[in-house]
Amino acid sequence: MVASEIAAVFFLFNALLRGSLVQSQGLQRGFYDSSCPDAEDIVRSTVEKYYNNDATIAPGLLRLHFHDCFVQGCDASVLISGASSERSAPQNFGLRGFEVIDDAKSQLESTCPGAVSCADILALAARDSVDLTGGPSWPVPLGRRDGRISSAADAKALPSPADPVSVQRQKFADQGLSDHDLVTLVGAHTIGQTDCAFVRYRLYNFTATGNADPSISPAFLPQLRALCPPNGDPARRVALDRDGAGAFDAAFFKNVRDGNAALESDQRLWGDDATQGVVQKYAGNIRGLFGLRFTYEFPKAMVSLGGVAVKTGRQGEIRRKCSRFN
Repeated sequence: MVASEIAAVFFLFNALLRGSLVQSQGLQRGFYDSSCPDAEDIVRSTVEKYYNNDATIAPGLLRLHFHDCFVQGCDASVLISGASSERSAPQNFGLRGFEVIDDAKSQLESTCPGAVSCADILALAARDSVDLTGGPSWPVPLGRRDGRISSAADAKALPSPADPVSVQRQKFADQGLSDHDLVTLVGAHTIGQTDCAFVRYRLYNFTATGNADPSISPAFLPQLRALCPPNGDPARRVALDRDGAGAFDAAFFKNVRDGNAALESDQRLWGDDATQGVVQKYAGNIRGLFGLRFTYEFPKAMVSLGGVAVKTGRQGEIRRKCSRFN
């Protein structure tokens, strides 16, 4: 096959991939073309403004969308403030980016009041965050409505840093997501950080053995211990991708393969036959034209995530302010 033919095949493959992302669970691309044509540009410029001031907001916004979709579906229920709201649950401590969503919503309400849902703003902000960190971009199917329920008790559906693969698998399956989606979406940790509080228990007396978690690479263990000493600050930040938490790439999977994952739940993906196979494909060095590539697969997984239990049509509402019901 000559170079021109290879280029043509590659272009067709990419076009088909993008086309496959357009429809998802009753959502559609270009949903606001008539009702609010500048909606995506407004969200993008807002995310970019905050990102330029603090690049760590990108993983915060990505995580915010993920946490929203895992509880009550992708309906912005995580944005509701209140003593017993989803946002107040212990699983959601440390969530960031609320001010970015509020800023974008305020601008959108001024431009086209009552048109754009907070849930769609979350989905767009997650996409833009990935793009700004050097990752892929994709057409986001839109048309979500905002939910009218937000309960802290429902946050138990969220994965935990200490979950074994069996529990992670079930929690993802409960959302209609596969093992492949699980590994691919966890790859968002390439730009993430966590607190020493979620790492330190692995470093000194793991499962009351007096030793560290044996799955941690011997070369990586001293680095983690230096960051998270026994009596150190539990809120000190640790990069989830030791090779560069600011760049969206496949290095995270090489770290999982080599025992260099900071979170126990991430490292356990290498110990399960099904998830290990996906990790290995992303971590490998062979890049075939139609090979399994993280940057191709991540957008598809994000569209699947963004379609979880969405409310459309006359369901839910379009909130005037994202932090409270109308």
